[in-house]
Amino acid sequence: MTRKQRRMTIIGGSLAVLALAAALVLNALRDSIVFFSTPSMVAEKHLAPGKRFRLGGLVQPGSLQRGDNLAVTFEVADGSAKLPVAYKGILPDLFREGQGVVAEGALDANGVFKADTVLAKHDETYMPKDVADALKKQGHWKDDYGAKASDGVKPAATTAQGNSQGAVR
Repeated sequence: MTRKQRRMTIIGGSLAVLALAAALVLNALRDSIVFFSTPSMVAEKHLAPGKRFRLGGLVQPGSLQRGDNLAVTFEVADGSAKLPVAYKGILPDLFREGQGVVAEGALDANGVFKADTVLAKHDETYMPKDVADALKKQGHWKDDYGAKASDGVKPAATTAQGNSQGAVR
């Protein structure tokens, strides 16, 4: 075997080991890459009770019930499935029925999602005031940009403790 053949064999073997390692890492992180699971995805996966994940969807109108000592129950829906959620703590300012939410926690044995953190999502019409002003100056402003956002400025997302988070999607 010549020196060039030996070098090519070593490079080829190294690339194969690197590809195998990357495949194993990606396979292990397959379920963790998703930012949140919808109620439909939870129903399809049949997640075991106690496994932690993020649940995202819309708070079902009429499902919000407040209990004693800051206990709250509500349903999260995605259009085809609903999942009951129980949370104990102060809800974010943007939390309301019909609004997007991402909750972190785990399912219990009864199929209720026990959340320990709740993030409220702003709507998709969010636009920073500077961007809205620039669009108005250039003549590209559309009236439906400001239909839901009266002043064009909304906080991104807040946690149950009131801490600001980046945009949650």
